[in-house]
Amino acid sequence: MGRRLVLWFIWLSFVAYTVWLAPLDHSSTWYLGRKLITLQWGDLNAYIPAIFSLMGVLPLVYACLMFADGRMQKFRAWPYFAGSNFTGVICLLPYLLFRRRNQEFYGKKDKWLELFDRRSTGIVLLISAIALIIYAVVAGDWQDYVQQFRTQPFVHLISLDFCLICLIFPITSLFDDDMARRNIYSARLFWSVALVPLFGPLVYLCLRPSLGETQPSDRTRLSNGLEAT
Repeated sequence: MGRRLVLWFIWLSFVAYTVWLAPLDHSSTWYLGRKLITLQWGDLNAYIPAIFSLMGVLPLVYACLMFADGRMQKFRAWPYFAGSNFTGVICLLPYLLFRRRNQEFYGKKDKWLELFDRRSTGIVLLISAIALIIYAVVAGDWQDYVQQFRTQPFVHLISLDFCLICLIFPITSLFDDDMARRNIYSARLFWSVALVPLFGPLVYLCLRPSLGETQPSDRTRLSNGLEAT
C-alpha cells in the first residue's frame, strides 16, 4: 500500500507540473522536437538527444517485464508501453498502479514475449545506453545543458521524466514479481538493482534466466494436486 501511495503522488505531481509548465505553448518545444525526431542532432547539445533517446530505451526496459506480466493481468500492457514512448511516466505509471500482483506465468511465449525475454535484448539495450551516455559526455556541453534545463520546458520535463522512470523501477512491485516468477527473488539482488539507476535494471535483464513455458493442462494438474493435498 505504501508503494502505491508513493507512485500515486509521483504521477499526480508530475502531471500537474507538466500542465503548469505547458511545454506545447513554447515555440522552442516544437523546434527541439522536430530536430530530435528528424535526427538533425548537429545543431543540438548532445545531452539533449542522448536523454531523448534514453527515453526510448527505458520503456523497452519496462517492456521486458511488462509483456509477460500483462499476460497474467485483466488488461494488456502494450497500450501503456506504446504511450510511454511518447509521454514517459505519464502513460507508464497507470499500468503500474492498476496491475495486480502476480508471480506466475502460464502458457506459451509468443514472438514478442520471446524477444523481450531474451538476454540478448538486455545486452543490446545496455550497449545502447552506454553508447548514448558516452556520446553525451564526449560531444555535449554540460554547462549549456544545465542552462537549457533551467530555461527550456521541454528539456526540463524530459530530464525529470528520465529521472522518474529510473526512480520508480524498484518502487513498483513489477520488479519483485518478475524475480519471483523466475525463482530468483532475494533481498540482495533487489537492492543490487535498486541502488544502481538505469544500469541496475539493464544488467538484470542481461543476467536473468528465461521464463519457463507451460501448457494450459499443466496449470490444471497443479491446481488439482494442491487441492488433493
